[in-house]
Formats: sequence, C-alpha cells, structure tokens
Amino acid sequence: MTKDPEVPVFGTERVRRARYAVAAVFTVHGAVTGSFATRVPWIQDHASVSAGQLGLALAFPAIGASLAMPLASRISHRFGARTALRGLLTLWTLALILPALAPNLVALCAALLVYGATAGMSDVAMNALGIEVENRLDKSIMSGLHGMWSVGALIGSAAGTVAAHIGTDARLHHTVMALVLTALGLIACRDVLDLRSAQDEEPPPRFALPPRSALVIGAVGFCAVFAEGASLDWSAVYLKDVLDGSAGLAAASTTAFALTMAVARIAGDRVVDRFGAVRTVRTGGLLATAGGLLVVVAPAPAFAMCGFGLLGLGVAVVVPLAFAAAGRSGPNPSQAIAGVATVTYTCGLVAPSLIGSLAEATSLVVSFGVVTALAFGLVLAAGVLRAGDRKVSGSADAAPAPTRSSAGA
Repeated sequence: MTKDPEVPVFGTERVRRARYAVAAVFTVHGAVTGSFATRVPWIQDHASVSAGQLGLALAFPAIGASLAMPLASRISHRFGARTALRGLLTLWTLALILPALAPNLVALCAALLVYGATAGMSDVAMNALGIEVENRLDKSIMSGLHGMWSVGALIGSAAGTVAAHIGTDARLHHTVMALVLTALGLIACRDVLDLRSAQDEEPPPRFALPPRSALVIGAVGFCAVFAEGASLDWSAVYLKDVLDGSAGLAAASTTAFALTMAVARIAGDRVVDRFGAVRTVRTGGLLATAGGLLVVVAPAPAFAMCGFGLLGLGVAVVVPLAFAAAGRSGPNPSQAIAGVATVTYTCGLVAPSLIGSLAEATSLVVSFGVVTALAFGLVLAAGVLRAGDRKVSGSADAAPAPTRSSAGA
C-alpha cells in the first residue's frame, strides 16, 4: 500500500492521532459486543427460543465471522484502509439492531450470522490498521488497543445492565446504542491512516486458506482464547458448584476476571516493549499455568478467585501479540490476521461447550486441568511469535524491527 495521499510522509503527530483514532475504533467495537451480551435474555424471550435453540443461534456469529473475515483484505484493497474501516465498522454498529428484531429462531440465526460477519470483517480491518500504526511508532500498542476493546465491552455492558434494570425494550436500547456508536465510529475513522494499494498490486483472493504462518501463530492464540473463554463462562459455575461459593461471590469472580484482562492489556505494551513478545508470553504462560493449578487444587473460593485472576493476567496480552505477529509474518497482513482471527473466533465458540462436555463426562476440576495444560502450552510455543517481536536490543528473543510497514507502505 502507498502512504496517505494527503500526507506523503507521516509525521509523528499524524501517527499519534492515528493511534488515538484506532483506539477509539477498538472501544466502539467492544461496546457493541457488550451492549448485545447484556440483552441476550430479552432477545431469547422475544424470539421464544429454548436454551438449546439459543445455544444454536449463538453459534452463528462465529460462523458468520469465519466466513466473512477473508473478504476484509479485498475490501481494503478495493477502497483503501480508511474507507473500508469506515464502512465495515458502520455495518457492525448498525448490525446491533438486528438480533432484537428477530421474532423466531430462523430470523435470529440469520440476524446473528450478519452480526458475526460484520464483526469479523471490521475486526480484521481495525487490527491491520493498528499494526500499521504500531510499525510506524516502532513500539508496542496492540495490547493497549485490545485493552480499549475490553473497556468498550465493559461500557456497553454497563449501559445494557442499566437498560435491562429499568425494563427498556431491547429494540429501543439497541437502536439508540447503534446510532450513537455509529456516529462515534465515523468520527474516530476520520483520523486513521488512509493506506491504499499500489495500482499494479494484485487484489487478494475473495476466499483463501490462511497462510501456514498464520495457522502456527493462531495455535498460540488458541491456547490463550481457550483459557479465556473457559474462565469467563465457567468461573462462576466452578465457584458455586465445586467450592460451594455464594451466587454473589460466583458472579463477582467473572467480573474480576474481565477487569483483570482489561487492566493487564492496557498496561501490557510497556511490558512488551521492555521484554519482547516471546518473553512476555512465556512469563504469561507460567502465570496462567500457576493460576490454573491454583484453581484445580483450591480448597476454598478465595483461592480459586486468585487462580482465575492469574489466568486472566497470564493470557491477557497473548491474542494482541498473535495479531501483531501475524501482521508481520508475510506480504499480506490482512490475510494473515484473518487467519489468526478465524482460529481465535472458532476457539472462542467451541471452548465453553468443550469444557461443559468434558465436565459432564468427568468433572469441572478435570476440565480446568485441561485449561492448565493449554496454558502451559504458551510457555512451549511462545517462540513462534519471534518474527513479530518488537524487542530488538539486548534480547535473545528479538528479531530486527521491520523497515517497511505491515501494509507495504
């Protein structure tokens, strides 16, 4: 891609504005997810679906995302990075309206398919631009960007909790949120980098298998997302059913885990710049492994809550670093990012159900033994992130920082 046509040479101030703009985009993206999650019970009642049918419907966002994410790089090639992100983010924020309008299971599945497709495409586009800004600043920012996504999710869920508490119709709530977030997203997109493909550059394929490098990096993301998804969805159940914790304490463990993830991601960039991606992930893997072991052997809820906190702290920066490494792993960063995102989205879908199935066959303690083993996999596999490591001075983990941007600008 060529440089921004309005600014032939990016100045430091221009790139800093782009960093804040992309951070705002991540926040908006997360707020949509948080807004939707809090109104799922309302949507279930409105569509008159059973718990099993709702579980089926909730598989469709991941299906839509996996199918549509490879298209993001082609859209960016055709329209330019800024225009593509503006359009895809707008589709995503407006897609928030659709699930609450669904009157039955079929309509809900269709709405969630669109919801997931727009989520995945905008996710790829914003991560690609985030990596571009990171390259130009020559310091880690991806962990902080994903931290801002978590902040957005917390803001959206807080607003949704209030709306649910006062009995607001989810159709009204989501319409208002969609319009507000669309406006904020359009404002944020004004300052992102406007990268465009060279005239003689071949467009990426509409659909293509992820490159092998992306699949290898995605395996690291798989370990982290599996631990994250299992902890988010099952920590409350674990405290209540295994350790006889109160319902309030069980709910608090999930909130604490989410807050730990958000804080660790926001603070993670300084750690990555200081120690490099490989050392950071290895250390995080050790913390997550210790946390998993503490959960498995916990004699009381307080010990398990500490274990879940260590799990969240240990895996928090892994996915952002996987995206960053994917964006530097080949000539087509969007395609590589889409490959890693496909692995993580799919894992996010299957992890909770696999934990449940394993718990039914054995116990939740055994299930979190598996989570602990996968967490230790981060220690063993962290080296695959070496190609994207930004730590370049005095580190055996380091690889030279790229002299060209991830988009080839």
